[in-house]
Amino acid sequence: MIRYISRVFPFLLALVMLSGCGYNTMQQNEEAVNRAWGDLESQLQRRSDLVPNLVATVKGAANFEKETLQAVVEARAKATSIQLTPEMLSDPAAMSKFQAAQGQLSSSLSRLLVAVERYPDLKATQNFRDLQVQLEGTENRISVARQRYNEAAQVFNTSIRVFPNSITNSVALKLKPKEYFKADEAAKAVPQVKF
Repeated sequence: MIRYISRVFPFLLALVMLSGCGYNTMQQNEEAVNRAWGDLESQLQRRSDLVPNLVATVKGAANFEKETLQAVVEARAKATSIQLTPEMLSDPAAMSKFQAAQGQLSSSLSRLLVAVERYPDLKATQNFRDLQVQLEGTENRISVARQRYNEAAQVFNTSIRVFPNSITNSVALKLKPKEYFKADEAAKAVPQVKF
């Protein structure tokens, strides 16, 4: 009986020690960040898929500003060419480049919608109105997905920094903090309102 206990005791002790090291928690939190990132990418893809339909609808308007449409097409191409994998979420430069491309697409879409205001016939078409509503809904979904990603990143970043998880991470996992999705630099400027 004593031999049995002496063999089982180290195993039980190791099991108890591992349950308090945070290994599983950090793995779960990292998966939550990856899932949140996937959700965000899905919404960004939805927006990217809507852009060609929007551009095609707007192109039909007579005398519409071609440079505005070209800016949207180019911004979409750039935004879809930059892909971030879950492994790259800890790289500030990659995240910054990705966010800049997405911000440029958002900005060009905003300019397009402002320019459309000068074309009442275009605004009146059902197809354009439907696309505009879908785009607005998608922008809201993107905003929610960004918030959820940042929340998941915050939980993960905290979990790799708190004791005893920090010891387990520095010894065994070496996980790096995930970058947050930050506001576009242009969003920090105070808007000028003129009447």
